[in-house]
Amino acid sequence: MSRKRRMFEIEMPEGSDETPPQAAPAEPSPETFPAGKAARRGPMATAITEAAQSARDRQQVEAQIRAENDALAHEHVRLKKLGLVIDLIPLDQVETYKLTRDRARGPDPELAELTESIRTIGLSNPIRLEARADGGYELIQGYRRLSAYRALLEETGDADLWGRIPAAVAQPGAELEALYRQMVDENLVRKDISFAEMAQLAVDYAADPQTAEADPEKVVALLFKSAGYQKRSYVRGFIRLLDRIGPCLHFAPAIPRALGLQLANKLEVEPELVARIRAELDGWENRSETDELEVLRRVSGAGDLDPVAAPTPRVAVPATPGKAKTSFQIDRREGRAKCTAANGRLEVRLDRDFTMIDRRRLEDAVRKMLDQLD
Repeated sequence: MSRKRRMFEIEMPEGSDETPPQAAPAEPSPETFPAGKAARRGPMATAITEAAQSARDRQQVEAQIRAENDALAHEHVRLKKLGLVIDLIPLDQVETYKLTRDRARGPDPELAELTESIRTIGLSNPIRLEARADGGYELIQGYRRLSAYRALLEETGDADLWGRIPAAVAQPGAELEALYRQMVDENLVRKDISFAEMAQLAVDYAADPQTAEADPEKVVALLFKSAGYQKRSYVRGFIRLLDRIGPCLHFAPAIPRALGLQLANKLEVEPELVARIRAELDGWENRSETDELEVLRRVSGAGDLDPVAAPTPRVAVPATPGKAKTSFQIDRREGRAKCTAANGRLEVRLDRDFTMIDRRRLEDAVRKMLDQLD
């Protein structure tokens, strides 16, 4: 028995044959949704958007960090070139050949005290070095501090504690004269360098083939600019003393200022005394500092001078009422000289370094000027 098929009637709208199929609906815009309701996005789209934003943020942070690191690196290089960065430098990499030290050769009686101070409280002032092309370093300042560290290393054998020394390292390029000036000024500030040591430094500087000035007395004006005129004249006096008897002295730094100057002046007037001093000191290898000074005092006739420091004799100028003075100016090729004359004083101010003039020429010029005033 066959089943009957049911037929359903479907009414189609007019013109349906001409109507094209509708396209898939586009993603709705925010205007499509009521106020206060955002369009819903799929989880994949949200994850992609968040990952992209995170990558952009990370790139910005990394760029900022790189810029800061570059700035710090440039600043570190700048400070290191200026010698303002402190490093720990192995002692065996430090050499002392470039500069002739302004310290007397031989045992340093104060080194033990400095060594004990560094052992107890450490090094408060780093030494100064100059980097060399071969990876080593040249000492610029701090010879005694370096010596103290080497003494502690030799005594204890503790390379971890005393094998490296704090140092400010400058890059090569500084002029030799500037390096000498730094070394000299440091010791002048400490005021523990003798006139004989300063004089010997000027002599060594003049003998250095790498320096331009070969006259030790002119070197004094270059190296000791920070010192006063009187101190520079004392150094020149000791240069003349060392030139005559320096090789036969064992304790030149112990010579007091007054004794050294008096002896230098006497040897200029009586040069035959040089042979007498040498005859007494030559072959006397076991002499003490006191023995040597006694010989120098006896020859100079300064036996009554205080061995530590003798006052310089001063000529008393009688006091007179009033403060009258005469001032005038003279035009010179160096500039304008300002002159002041007063009771007991004649002063000339001119933009010229009179210490560069030979002492004998200067004395002769002043003597002739005073003779013309009689």
